[in-house]
Amino acid sequence: MSMIDEVRSQMMEAMKNKDKPRKDALSMLLSALKNKAIDKREDLTEAEEFEVVKKEMKQTKETMELAPADREDIKEACRVRLSVYQEFAPEEMSEEAIRAAVAEVLGSLGITEPSGKDKGKVMKELMPKVKGKADGGLVNKIVGEMLS
Repeated sequence: MSMIDEVRSQMMEAMKNKDKPRKDALSMLLSALKNKAIDKREDLTEAEEFEVVKKEMKQTKETMELAPADREDIKEACRVRLSVYQEFAPEEMSEEAIRAAVAEVLGSLGITEPSGKDKGKVMKELMPKVKGKADGGLVNKIVGEMLS
């Protein structure tokens, strides 16, 4: 079952249960997924679906941060949306898993004594392996620590 079908079915369930905040969040996610599929002109891959979910989560977090302090209604709507999107988001890699991936890349490149000069080579090999599974900022921080 594609993510679009899963979101649509959960949206119908929310409508039956008269859960308007959840239905609204699912509706926004469904719209974003459909728009991406229309732009691509074919079905989305699982990685592309996760990309859309992550993008929606990022935009919702930004909305929540930029909301005026006295607008608790906006912040609460964003919290509900984030909790719904979290159900569809991919599992994030742990710090240990990222460190293991970096060590694996260092081994495959034959780098025994890593230095800051090797960061470009390491990142070039590492990022395709962790793209969509780990936060880029965290990956960059860990690679920096391991290469210093």
